Amino acid sequence: MRHRPTVNAWHGHFEPKRVPEGVWMRCDGCQATLFRKQVEENLNVCPECNHHFVVSAVDRIAQLLDPDTFEEWFPDLRPGDPLGFNDRRPYPDRVHAEQERTGLNEAAVVGQGFIKGIRLVFGLTDSSFIMGSMGSVVGEKLTRAMEEATRQQLPLVIVSGSGGGARMHEGILSLMQMAKVSAALARHHAAGGLFISVLTNPTMGGVAASFASLGDIILAEPKALIGFAGPKVIAQTVRVQLPNGFQTSEFLLEHGFLDRIVHRRDLRSMLAQLIGYFTP
Repeated sequence: MRHRPTVNAWHGHFEPKRVPEGVWMRCDGCQATLFRKQVEENLNVCPECNHHFVVSAVDRIAQLLDPDTFEEWFPDLRPGDPLGFNDRRPYPDRVHAEQERTGLNEAAVVGQGFIKGIRLVFGLTDSSFIMGSMGSVVGEKLTRAMEEATRQQLPLVIVSGSGGGARMHEGILSLMQMAKVSAALARHHAAGGLFISVLTNPTMGGVAASFASLGDIILAEPKALIGFAGPKVIAQTVRVQLPNGFQTSEFLLEHGFLDRIVHRRDLRSMLAQLIGYFTP
């Protein structure tokens, strides 16, 4: 009696071709399955629903500044461990792991560059490094960049992408950075300097409560989460139903917190236009 071939017997003849890992991705906004290369070519914006994906510091610099014009400042600053902090691992080990994983030395990158031929001081925070939380090095880098912008009479642009507030691993030394960067911005403003703050998803905690909210002009990307405490924390604390879209760019624009919402493809041109309008 002959037996029909089993599934395993035929399996080798009909092995389906495997799609390389990472070719496709899912949109967090519309849940569509997207071709990753197409999304990257679209500045990491979903071609279906215009959802703006989080981008790295390196990608943000490439998107906004003229090619090969960015000069990083203070790259060798490293955080200390003033508290000997240890949760699941010692704080220095955590920092080292984040540096290895992200290729960044800290959650902030600052320096000078050009946008359409206009020289400026440029800074940004990256949420991939301990959620972009503001430790002593982040505050020091931003403060020094602000002081250089004041000294050289250059416009200042900072792109915020921080889901964390003050970095608990550094205690009060982290918390005091909010006051330090705010004081540096006050001096920049008193000297007649221009500061444009760009808020991206997410901009929360101590970053939102300090320099990110102090721009002469405040721009934001569409549907960015912007606020101090997260909406779930607020809802659980005050025990009320929050308005629809609470803490989004659109909600904050409607309530006067922002000057304009700008699509990522238009941000570079918008920054160049604004700097041209407001600087001699």
